[in-house]
Amino acid sequence: MKDKIITSALLFMIITFIVGCASSKSDLGMAYKGEVKRNPNTEKVSVFFVFSHVRQMVGLDAIPKLENKYQRLNGFDDIFLEAQREFSNLGKYATYVEESSDVNNPVKRAERDSLMKTHDYTIKMRIEAKKKFTNYFLGYLFSTISLTVIPVPYSQEYTVKTDVLDSSNRLVGSYERKATLKNWSQVLLIFVYPFHPEFRKIEEIYMAFLKDTFRQIESEGILRK
Repeated sequence: MKDKIITSALLFMIITFIVGCASSKSDLGMAYKGEVKRNPNTEKVSVFFVFSHVRQMVGLDAIPKLENKYQRLNGFDDIFLEAQREFSNLGKYATYVEESSDVNNPVKRAERDSLMKTHDYTIKMRIEAKKKFTNYFLGYLFSTISLTVIPVPYSQEYTVKTDVLDSSNRLVGSYERKATLKNWSQVLLIFVYPFHPEFRKIEEIYMAFLKDTFRQIESEGILRK
């Protein structure tokens, strides 16, 4: 009897260990549908980019929480460098990532406010990642009970809200994009996982967020002196 229990436990651990997770993303919601234009002959402008990375487990977290440097997407800087190519008249720029500790750091807040005044424009981007605790917990529980034989989806909603301000702190543009990431967990998906990993799909969502938003700002000629 004891051997059967040990064997069952080992089998459970092996199945859990080899479980695969295939991810898929939705189309970009609220994407720009207008004419794409470039402004290569306009005067260069300086831009201050302020990024806020937020996550919330709805039903568990009372309010959205700012992600720390260990929680934020690892390749975000590379995504930003690629996306900024959408701007044809971007001159000098600076970046700033909001931290929850800023509330107790007046020096850092003063530096942020100073950079907003000394640049022609400020682009504030708030990227939110939300998932529901009940769906996540019950889905994970059901998947575990079934030894992951039955695939169970876990969804996460992503939203980016962007405001463009001039040096006088006047709002000159506001944008929003949405996307959904769905993860499927099952033993047999171990064969699918290498081609559809969650990390890659998240990167694709972030890239679509930034490139599409920057493309609309460029097309509308917002960044002009």
